[in-house]
Amino acid sequence: MSKKIALLSAAAFSALALTSSFAGPARAEEKTVMVGGAAMFPSKNIIQNAVNSKDHTTLVAAVKAAGLVQTLEGKGPFTVFAPTNAAFGKLPAGTVDNLVKPENKATLTKILTYHVVPGRLEASDLTDGKMLKTVEGEDLTVKRSGDKVMIIDAKGDSSMVTIANVNQSNGVIHVIDTVLMPAS
Repeated sequence: MSKKIALLSAAAFSALALTSSFAGPARAEEKTVMVGGAAMFPSKNIIQNAVNSKDHTTLVAAVKAAGLVQTLEGKGPFTVFAPTNAAFGKLPAGTVDNLVKPENKATLTKILTYHVVPGRLEASDLTDGKMLKTVEGEDLTVKRSGDKVMIIDAKGDSSMVTIANVNQSNGVIHVIDTVLMPAS
C-alpha cells in the first residue's frame, strides 16, 4: 500500500512539475515593451513594472516618499505619464532631494498625482487639443504633431511622450522626457 501511495505521489508531483513548466513561460509570450532595459509585462501592475526600469529609479523613489505605492498598485485603471530620471535631472539642482523630504510630502504628492489621469488612455486617445483632468485636479493638454505627442502642463511647458502604450494590469504608462508641473 505504501508503495502505491509513493508511486501516486511521484506521479502527482511529476504532473505538477510538467504543468508548471508549461504554465511558467506564458509570461514570456506576453506582448511586452522595453523600458529602462526591462520588459514591462501587461499582467503586472504599474509599480511591479516601474521598479524594474533603470530609467525610472527617481520616479519610484518619489512615489515611495509620497506614499503612493499602494494607490498605484490598486485596481485603477490609471494613465501615468512617467518622467524618466533624465526628466527629473532637468529640474533645478536640489529640487528632487528637497521634494522627497518628509516635510515636503504634500508638494511631492501634488506633483506626482499631476502625472496621473483616471482611466486607461492609449496613445490613440491622446488627440490634439484634448484636455486631461489629472488626479491632482488640474488639467493637462495634449498637442499632436504627426506621430509626436506632447503633454502641456498648467505652466505652458511641454513634455514629449518618448514611449507610448506601456500596458499594465491596472492601466497604461506613457514615458515622458520632462516633469510636468501643476499651476499651484
